[in-house]
Amino acid sequence: MKIRVLGLPIAALVCLACSGGTPQTAPDSPNANTTNNANNVADMSTPTTVRIATFNTSLFRENSGQLVSDLEGSDDVQAKKVAEVIQRMRPDIVLLNEFDYQADGEALQRFQSNYLAVSQNGAEVIEYASSAVFASNTGVHSGKDLDNSGSVVSEPGSREYGGDAFGFGVFEGQYGFAVLSKYPLGETRTFQKFLWKDMPDNVLPQDWYEADEREVFRLSSKNHVDVIADVNGTPIHLLLSHPTPPAFDGPEDRNGRRNNDEIRFWLDYVTGADYMTDDAGVSGPLANDAAFVILGDLNSDPVDGEPGRDAMMKLLASERTQDPMPKSEGAVEATAQQGQANAQQSGDSALDTADFSDGMVGNLRVDYTIPSSNLTVLSSGVFWPKQEDALADLATASDHHLVWVEIEVP
Repeated sequence: MKIRVLGLPIAALVCLACSGGTPQTAPDSPNANTTNNANNVADMSTPTTVRIATFNTSLFRENSGQLVSDLEGSDDVQAKKVAEVIQRMRPDIVLLNEFDYQADGEALQRFQSNYLAVSQNGAEVIEYASSAVFASNTGVHSGKDLDNSGSVVSEPGSREYGGDAFGFGVFEGQYGFAVLSKYPLGETRTFQKFLWKDMPDNVLPQDWYEADEREVFRLSSKNHVDVIADVNGTPIHLLLSHPTPPAFDGPEDRNGRRNNDEIRFWLDYVTGADYMTDDAGVSGPLANDAAFVILGDLNSDPVDGEPGRDAMMKLLASERTQDPMPKSEGAVEATAQQGQANAQQSGDSALDTADFSDGMVGNLRVDYTIPSSNLTVLSSGVFWPKQEDALADLATASDHHLVWVEIEVP
């Protein structure tokens, strides 16, 4: 079965360690904007446990600048729900997928000050010492007819324009991502402009893209980012991305192929492949002894996803990674109640992270927090409350659910 839907995130439990350390300034990166604020550090103690989460918030908008406008006050219903999920789950580090990118980070600042710093339904407010937004290939026009429509649409605002962008977006930065951290964010590598053709053994469809298009087409539909969180002197590499959904294409499977290779990029990066060059011109992979957590809506289910695309399964099975197997009771309940496509799936429904019940696909596991094998995993989970739960309404914040893992940092 071929997946034909887009992905978006939310699960349940307690607060753990806050953060510490002296904030540091990240070196210049061509497409990253990192902010560290010493005044926001709530706890200068040295924690042994860190909760790291990914959350596809679905806080994207249809017009450039609209998210900034929507977050100007404190009454956006969806943003309030997203904020409450974060306040109740209290991650020390959280990746926000589908959060429209702006270079100045104003939307993220407003979300922090107007929503996270305001109690939602009695939940304790939460502050982050560091934050970062990253440029996205979504809505960056290619100048090429990438969707083979017969014309190149160069005026932002339409789906046709998005089809000719390096990553689908009706304006530049739509569906971007950002990260919030209680720990200082430091050295950053981005791979926004890395070309798909430069990945060895890629599955770039030769019969869809013309030769001149293959020469400029970027691998990442948004960005691939390696940013270091300084956890009381221990560097933890946060590997952030949001691959294109393997959908909205045709027999050529261009999006399915791209999704596979976007995921495979991280597998290659952590296992020593040396073909990648970042946006600053630095080549090479992650050091083989580095500690990392791969985060994001990866738009791929290793069991019930797209046949013939095995990058997700290989990433989870790598000797360099460990699968924390985050689960929720709400996902199991949803599968039983919704039936339909869910009944045809063979994967463990407790692992599902996205509610695609209104489509033909069923619920899937597509959101991940994958630690390196040299880290100690203490616990994990998905915020997908059952219908009888007092927080059940928060499951509607997005069609994806927050996924978290707790690790012990030496």
